[in-house]
Amino acid sequence: MANPLWKGSQVIAAVATHLVGQDVPTDWVANGVSIDTRDLKPGDIFVALPGEHVDGHAYVEAAFEAGAAAAFVRPDFASESLPAKAVLLPVSDVLAALEALGRAARERSQAHIIAVTGSVGKTSVKETLSAALAKSGSVHASERSFNNHIGVPLSLARLSAEADFAVFELGMNHAGELTDLVDMVRPQCAIVTTIGTAHIENFDNMTALARAKAEIFSGLVEGGVAILPRDNAYYDELKQGASQARIMDFSAEGNAQAQAFTAQVKLHEACSCVTAHILGQEVIYKIGTPGAHHVANSLAVLAAVQNAGADLALAALSLADNEGLSGRGRRYAIGDAEAQITLIDESYNANPTSMAAALNTLGLAPRLGRGRRVAVLGDMAELGKDAPALHASLAENIEQADIDLVLTCGDLMVHLHNHLPPGRTGPHVGTTDEIMEILHRDLRANDVVMVKGSNSSGMGKVVDALLASSAAQIKQARVG
Repeated sequence: MANPLWKGSQVIAAVATHLVGQDVPTDWVANGVSIDTRDLKPGDIFVALPGEHVDGHAYVEAAFEAGAAAAFVRPDFASESLPAKAVLLPVSDVLAALEALGRAARERSQAHIIAVTGSVGKTSVKETLSAALAKSGSVHASERSFNNHIGVPLSLARLSAEADFAVFELGMNHAGELTDLVDMVRPQCAIVTTIGTAHIENFDNMTALARAKAEIFSGLVEGGVAILPRDNAYYDELKQGASQARIMDFSAEGNAQAQAFTAQVKLHEACSCVTAHILGQEVIYKIGTPGAHHVANSLAVLAAVQNAGADLALAALSLADNEGLSGRGRRYAIGDAEAQITLIDESYNANPTSMAAALNTLGLAPRLGRGRRVAVLGDMAELGKDAPALHASLAENIEQADIDLVLTCGDLMVHLHNHLPPGRTGPHVGTTDEIMEILHRDLRANDVVMVKGSNSSGMGKVVDALLASSAAQIKQARVG
């Protein structure tokens, strides 16, 4: 039988400085940690976090009905409906108690720990790296995009003492945030995927943003490794921030001065074929997700694998199975064989860097029959005063990728719409409902449709509607 994630006595010891009252039972075990009763499993510790809109204390009873092993609650919490044996852990600060539990998990862990940040590709690199390391041992990774002041301690608290490797995604949109997060994680290796204009409205300039990303290196353990994007314009800022680390860098442009660099790359519609040198070792591999940005990410992944002492050859083989994540490049074939449409789901989020990468990848799609390359684009958020110009500048990417038709939605995307040449200009609308009306009416067989925008733009609803509208005929598959 596998060991429990936590024994009651271990939890009590971890949160002792936050615990209110001494009569707390210790003869229980937990196999997970949850902040949401919708995904809580029997045997989980429920953390009743207070929130602006929802207070977790309203769900404590539901948590125990679902089989919770214990619950972190505020000291004044009381309920007459709880089971007699319900283990309540009254703490002075529920979030601080979760952080303490996460730090205790990190303290006991013998895993090789890797942290990932960047303006684009954090989640994709985390997932790809996790799959690559799994060829060499047991891996723990943060779920979905759990990368903030709640997601990081939650992910740490779920870290098993038996894990061989652990991969954590760290996010930020203000200076100072990464310092706090990486102080909890204390990785042996930290990766920056790239630096782009995401969240630029919160910074004076791009240099300040790059320096904030470099905060991830402040929490590296002694002798830790920093993996940096050699081709990025802000490489020097990152390198300066990592001055106390052992630096490894990667170059998708074939810069042989980097520790990981490409020697040859073939970009295809549905995959990429790469010959690379990883710390002096030649590796030939295929990436199941298309796009030049995934080639760059693969170099960071393989450099981290090599640094971790895992099997580089098996890791490279695993990249062929990478088919893209929902909202981050996953492809769907819609309709039957006679009238098939390819849907590329890039709807999770957007900034100018990721938007350019997605448009370039769409440009790899061949035109079959009367099929077109169609971009459906929603607003990019948090770009500050330069937002109109940054939206308009995407017209150049669209020209370079030779996109046939661009449909735009939102107050900011109108600036792109106004800069498109007539031959590529589709309708501009204000709502996703209007976008759907156009797509249902105008899409035709062999079209390749890419949907992208910031979360606030609601482009995910467009993807969901496209999939639901042809539910009987849709098969989820990599196309190509």
